[in-house]
Parts: sequence; C-alpha cells; structure tokens
Amino acid sequence: MSLKETLQADLKEAMRQNDTVRKTALRLVLAAVTNAEIERGPLSDADIQAIIAKQVKQRRESLAAFQKGGREDLMAQEEAELKVLSAYLPQQMSRAEIEELAAQVIAQVGATSPRDLGKVMRELMPRVKGRADGRLVNEVVRELLSRGT
Repeated sequence: MSLKETLQADLKEAMRQNDTVRKTALRLVLAAVTNAEIERGPLSDADIQAIIAKQVKQRRESLAAFQKGGREDLMAQEEAELKVLSAYLPQQMSRAEIEELAAQVIAQVGATSPRDLGKVMRELMPRVKGRADGRLVNEVVRELLSRGT
C-alpha cells in the first residue's frame, strides 16, 4: 500500500470515528498531495513524505507564532495536528546522531573551517533528508567546524 493510499484509508477511519483533529490534518495533507500531483504528475512515497514534512514544518512555525501571541487555544489544535502528521514521517535523528554523521562528512570532505560549510552541507543533507531538520543540521555543522572537528 502506498503512502497516499494509507493516508486515504486513515482519513476514512478518522471520519468513521469522528476524529476531527485527525480528519482535518489528513485532509490538508491529501489536498497538498493532490495539488502537487496536478502540478508534477504522479508522486512517489518520498515526494509525499516531503509534503508531509513541509506541513509539519508549517505547524511548528505556527506553534511558535501562537505561543508568541499567547493563543493557547490555537496551540492545542496545532500540536494535535503536528502529532498526527509526525506519525507518517520516518523517525527523526537525534542531535547526537547528526553530530556523528556530520563529523564523518567533515572528515570525508576535508573541511577545516566554517568557510567549508557549503561543501559539508552539500554532502550531508541528502543523507539526512526527511530524518532531520535542516536548521538543526546547519547548527550542528557550524558548531563542529568552529571547534575545528
């Protein structure tokens, strides 16, 4: 079963159980998937995971904005949707795992200073795609390069 079929089946189940949060989150993702399919044609599971990751990122940004604005009511909804969507993504890497992989790539490309950030990121990002937030990866690589690791 493809990821899209799984999402559709889970949406039907959420509708049967009258699970409003799950239903809303899945409908939004499926709408984004449909729009992408209209734009680009058939999508692979990896493409759909990228769309879900984008939706998760939007939820996190919304959470930060709602927290800043003191909107507890909206925060609860976003957190619930974030939890639903995160279940469809691969397990995220821990900071320690990112540091370990980044150190290997730094050694592999021979990076020695923060000026080599581009070389390291170019090699590292495809390896962590979908499993780590780009900002966290960038932060870890900057720290390692500034320490001279």
